[in-house]
Amino acid sequence: MFHPPRTTHAWIESYSVKSIILPLSTAPRILKQSFLVLMDFLIFPILIWLCYAIRLVNLGVEAVPNIPFGPLWVAAIASLILVACGVYKFIVRTFNEALIAKLALATSLTVFALYLLAYLTPAFIPMSIPLMFGFMMFAWIWFSRGVIRFVVRSQFLSDILRKRVAIYGAGFAGQQIAALLNKSDEHLPVFFIDDNSSLSGQMVGRLKVHNAKHALKILKKDTVDEILIALPSVGRERKSEIIKFLEPTHLKITELPSLTRLVDGEVRISDIQEVDIIDLLGRDPVPPVSNLLAKNIQNKVVMVTGAGGSIGSELCRQIIKNQPKMLIIYEMTEFALYQIEKELCLLSNAEIVPILGTVLDQMKLERVIQQYQVQTIYHAAAYKHVPLVECNPIAGLKNNAVGTAFSLNAAVKQGVETFVLISTDKAVRPTNVMGASKRLAELYCQAMAEAQNQTQISIVRFGNVLGSSGSVVPLFRQQISKGGPITVTHPEVTRYFMTIPEASQLVIQAGAMGKGGDVFLLDMGQPVRIQDLARQMISLSGLKVKDEKDQDGDIEIQYTGLRPGEKLYEELLIDQENTETTEHSRILRSYEKHYALDEILKLFERIESLTAVEDDVDWALTQLEYYVDGYHRGNQIQVN
Repeated sequence: MFHPPRTTHAWIESYSVKSIILPLSTAPRILKQSFLVLMDFLIFPILIWLCYAIRLVNLGVEAVPNIPFGPLWVAAIASLILVACGVYKFIVRTFNEALIAKLALATSLTVFALYLLAYLTPAFIPMSIPLMFGFMMFAWIWFSRGVIRFVVRSQFLSDILRKRVAIYGAGFAGQQIAALLNKSDEHLPVFFIDDNSSLSGQMVGRLKVHNAKHALKILKKDTVDEILIALPSVGRERKSEIIKFLEPTHLKITELPSLTRLVDGEVRISDIQEVDIIDLLGRDPVPPVSNLLAKNIQNKVVMVTGAGGSIGSELCRQIIKNQPKMLIIYEMTEFALYQIEKELCLLSNAEIVPILGTVLDQMKLERVIQQYQVQTIYHAAAYKHVPLVECNPIAGLKNNAVGTAFSLNAAVKQGVETFVLISTDKAVRPTNVMGASKRLAELYCQAMAEAQNQTQISIVRFGNVLGSSGSVVPLFRQQISKGGPITVTHPEVTRYFMTIPEASQLVIQAGAMGKGGDVFLLDMGQPVRIQDLARQMISLSGLKVKDEKDQDGDIEIQYTGLRPGEKLYEELLIDQENTETTEHSRILRSYEKHYALDEILKLFERIESLTAVEDDVDWALTQLEYYVDGYHRGNQIQVN
C-alpha cells in the first residue's frame, strides 16, 4: 500500500512529541513519580470545581466555599492519600488487579476524608460532592495513565526501545514465544529462521520465515539486536552447529531451555536465558546405565569426602537420586557443609548426616565409618588449584596424597565394600605438584588394591568440568560483563571439558565396574582451545573481539603466560597400549605401572612428618620425580 510522504508540519509535531517523551521515559523513577503527582495535583482542583458545577448547575460556582483555598486542600488530601496507598509506584506500565485495588482504596479514603473535612471545618460540601469527586478521581487516574501508556508505546517504545529479536525455529515453541514477545514492552520479534525449506518465504504468525543462509545476509545488514534459539528439543551437537553458524553476525544469542524444563508445555518470557556454554562442546551426553548407577548406592550407606566441593556436591546430588539408605557428607569447610546439607535435605527424604572434619584425621574417619556402617566411599576431597598448590607443596601433598591414604586406610580397616578415588587428567605426566600429588594418591590406591581383596578400590580420572571452582567459564563471564579484557594464559593452551552432572554420573558408573586397582578414564571428547572458548563466549554476548584485525572490537583477549606448573595440554593416559573398553561407551579401563605397598608405605610415612621447610620440600619433590612418571620440579616452587 502506498503511504504519502509526511508533511513538514506532521514531522515537527511527531518530533516535538518524542522530544518530550524521550526525557520522561529515560528519567529516574522518582522523577516520573514526581511528574505524575504534580499532574494530578493540578487536575484535582478542576475536578472538584466540575463536581460543584454539575451539582449546582452553575459554571460560575465557587468550589469548596467557606474555607480559603478549598480546591487546593482537596487536591492536597487526594494526592497524599494516593501516595500513601502506593498508587504512584505503578507509574504507567502496569495495569493489573493490584493497581485497581490500591486505587479503589485511595478513592474510598479520599471520599471519607472529604466528609470529614465538611464535618470538622466550615467548608460547604454537599453530601453528593465527595462521591462525585471519588468517581471522577478514579476515572481520571485510570484514563490518564492509559493515555500516557498509549502515547509512550506508540511514539517511542514500540519502535525504539523494544529489542528486535530474530527467532531461530518456527515450530510450536517459536510461535509461542513470538506471540508473547509481541505483547511485551521490551522485545519485538521481526522474523523467523528455520531449516525447513518448505517454510521458507511463508508467513507464520504474521512473521516471515527465512532459511538460514538468507537470514545470515539479512542479520548482517538489518537492525536485529538479538537472536533467540527456540529449539528446545534439539541436541547439543546441532545447537553447537547453529551457534557457530551465527557467530559472524556478532549478535547476542539466547535460547529457550530444553524440553525437560518446559514440563508444563507453556513457554514464558522468563524462560529465555543465556546460551549454556555446555552447548559449545557439541556433544550430547550418553544416557547412564541404570544398574551401574544403583549398584553401589541403592539401599546402601554412602559417604562422600569433600562433599562441599564442585565435584563432591554434584556426586551427592546424583547419589540422592539413586535412593541410598543413608548419605554421610564429610567436609572440612563449615559453610560448604551447611550449604550442601541444606540443599540435599530439600531434594530427598533420605537420611543426611553432615560431618565436619578433615581427611588427615584417620581416627575420626574410622569412627565415622564404623558408627554408620559405611559401605561405599567416594573420595573427592582434594586441593586442586594448580598455582596455589605449587606455592604450598607440602600442604598439597599432605591433603591430596596422605589424605587419600588415611581415607583408604580407614575404609579397609572398617571393611568398606567400595572405595572410589576421584582423580584428574593432571596426574598424567604432571608438570605441577598438584598433579603429582594426585598421581601419588593413585599409586597408593593401586598398591592397597593389590595387597588386599576386602575393599574394591577404583580410580576415576577425568579433565576439567564446566562450572567448577577455578573453571575459566565463570571467570570469562565476569570479565566480559566488566568490558574486558579476557585473560588467557597462552594462545595454544587446550583443555578437556565435561559437565559436572555428566562427570559425576560417569564416576558412579565407573566405580560400579571396578575389580580392584582399576584406573578408569572418562571419554572427554575433543580438547577445546581456551582461546576459542573465549572468542565464542564474546560472540554469544553480541560483542566482537578486539585485536589487530579489528581495532573497533569490544573485548580484548590478553595472553598472560602459563602459570606456575601449568601445561599447554592435558592427557588422560600414561600408557596408550594397556587400555581397554568397558560396557559403557564413555568409560575406558587402563592398567598402569604401580609399586608394592611396603615401598609406598615408607614414602607416605615420611611425607606425613614433613614440614614446610626448604629441606623437606626438596626431599618431597625429589621423591615425586622418582615415583611419578614425567614429573620434573618447576623453578617457581615456593615454601609458604
